Amino acid sequence: QTDILLNGYAILIVPESQIQAVSQMPQIEYIEKPKRLFFAVNAARSASCLIQVQAGPNGLTGAGTAVAVIDSGIDYFHPDFRNEDGTTRIIRLWDQVQNRVYTEGEINEALAAGSRSEALRIVNSVDTSGHGTAVAGIAAGNGRESGGRYRGVAYESAIMAVRLGTSLADGFPRTTQLMRGLDAVVRTAMELGLPTAVNLSFGNTYGSHDGTSLLETYIDSISNFGRTVLAAGTGNEGAGGGHTSGRLIMGREENVELSVAPFETGFSVQLWKSYADEFEIALIAPSGESSGPISRRMGAQTFRYRDTKVLLYYGEPSPYSRAQEIYMDFLPRENYVDSGIWIIRLTPVRLVTGHYDLWLPAQAALNPATRFLLPTADTTLTIPSTAAGVISVGAYNDSYLSYADFSGRGYTRTGNQIKPDLVAPGVDIVTVQKGGGYAAVTGTSFATPFVSGSAALLMEWGIVRGNDPFLYGEKVKAYLIRGARQLPGFEEFPNPTVGYGALCVRDSLPE
Repeated sequence: QTDILLNGYAILIVPESQIQAVSQMPQIEYIEKPKRLFFAVNAARSASCLIQVQAGPNGLTGAGTAVAVIDSGIDYFHPDFRNEDGTTRIIRLWDQVQNRVYTEGEINEALAAGSRSEALRIVNSVDTSGHGTAVAGIAAGNGRESGGRYRGVAYESAIMAVRLGTSLADGFPRTTQLMRGLDAVVRTAMELGLPTAVNLSFGNTYGSHDGTSLLETYIDSISNFGRTVLAAGTGNEGAGGGHTSGRLIMGREENVELSVAPFETGFSVQLWKSYADEFEIALIAPSGESSGPISRRMGAQTFRYRDTKVLLYYGEPSPYSRAQEIYMDFLPRENYVDSGIWIIRLTPVRLVTGHYDLWLPAQAALNPATRFLLPTADTTLTIPSTAAGVISVGAYNDSYLSYADFSGRGYTRTGNQIKPDLVAPGVDIVTVQKGGGYAAVTGTSFATPFVSGSAALLMEWGIVRGNDPFLYGEKVKAYLIRGARQLPGFEEFPNPTVGYGALCVRDSLPE
């Protein structure tokens, strides 16, 4: 199966045994396997300087724009996504699980059926986790069920929603599903001529964190299509202990200690370094069993311990990156991997930079006690927030004007690209709840829609109202950065924790 995407990208589904043969076809420039993604109002609206720009007869509402939420789906039955006459504000709903695109007319037909059960017979799309519904409520909910009290940002915008599918039984979508959803959203925005703000409130830790993966280069490429703005959350890995880093010195071994909790059913460790650097690796299990130094030959190698099998793979640079990955997959020989302290011993052979980074999978995939003993909080951004073409959004607590310690930090691994670009409220945000009503949520997932909704407001002001027909893409990012407010406790801006500061839409608009 082949899905042709915009700008020369494509998704191929082939048997694993055929990947090598496919990669050698002359039409193929480069391939990557898909990776898992993890789903990571009132006072917050005021803190983000939204009350002032939404107020009055000429207030900004998002009218004439669209907000696209690519996530776990949307509760299309909820009153906050419906007009006063009960019709839907959702113009497209792509359900990748059902492999179906539902139109505005079909959703209205379902709503007219009356009950939820009857509606689902016509539009059989359910947001099982509620994550996408909550995100959409912040970005574009109209607060209809609360009489406007819990109104979102671009509350009169059209809504596009993508319910991401899952490839495997682990329940997490893959980067390929995201690429398909983003391709569909951008194509529809161009077809309808709608300025569109796209919200990406999820990510993963797999990659070199320098913006060079295929997902990131695809996002950068597609950000130039149509009049769009892409906002991505930086993830909730800041305080998770899932990243560590250091710099090797010739003649000195370095031990990286990794605590593995009991009952861990398997996980991976990525080590990223400059391809110019050479160092040997040894693995020491909690039992004291040791393997190494491990040969630096390319390809996969297997090592067996008491209850654990480790697959180790030395990768190569890609056409887009000089980085080298050393990938370690810890698998149980029966039920669980060996718990306790594992040591990854690094011995330098030849160094140019000496710098290295290690990442675990996202916290959502691990026991909280599985972590590096000496973690590094910087460069804990999740991918794709490391892509240059997105507005990368971290979280802060607007009640205390303080950084939320879980929020993923920058900068990028190489080049020191400034990420996050800014932060938005992400602690105890009241938003739409699937099934009706409202609930409080926390995380960068819920800071991001403040920015995507605000981007829709700026495009309404610029494009729809004729004040600036070119106010989209990087220009929106520049306006938001200019208006960002400095938070107390930081001496310099931008910085790796909160970027240029906190979202303030009022100050982002020209005088």
